[in-house]
Amino acid sequence: MESVSRLIFVTGGVRSGKSSFAERLAEQEAVLTGGSLHYLATGVNSDLEMAKRIARHQQERGNSKLVWTTWEQSCRIGTIAPQLLNRPIVLLDCLTTLLNNEFFTRQEEWNTEFQLEVEKRILLDIDVLKEKCQTLIVVSNELLNEGLLNSELVFIYSRLIGKLHQQIVEKADQAYLIESGMAILMKGERE
Repeated sequence: MESVSRLIFVTGGVRSGKSSFAERLAEQEAVLTGGSLHYLATGVNSDLEMAKRIARHQQERGNSKLVWTTWEQSCRIGTIAPQLLNRPIVLLDCLTTLLNNEFFTRQEEWNTEFQLEVEKRILLDIDVLKEKCQTLIVVSNELLNEGLLNSELVFIYSRLIGKLHQQIVEKADQAYLIESGMAILMKGERE
């Protein structure tokens, strides 16, 4: 009998410690269950700051006593699902970057139809990944606490990430908010 897949959502402000927390959570799951660790990186090395962030995350995983398999997939993350064998633990880092990548894959007017298409694709891809995993941990940035700029595109993006957060948390077994390196359990039970 196949076990039920778990979904864990981790969010917080920029540089709040959410990725480090999510990595520790994934490693704890791997130790407890014997599952393999997979890191699904959505970031694209597009500038010096992103290159430094990617290098830092790679170094953190490299310092782990456990082995991580890294997948670099900036869009359409569900396409890696057939390659995930034996119900691994997958850490998706991060949803905010994924939305950015999906949103700007082509020149669009960002009309309602396109927004719905991107939202549905991301949610479907997360569902597909979850079904292949023992545990799927999704990391995202909490952007909605910031004031919105006077830009329609920023407003559309912020509204869409907020909708994605709500829908993912609704499906999640656990949801954490990371504030100043401290994890606050917002949904679910501590194990």
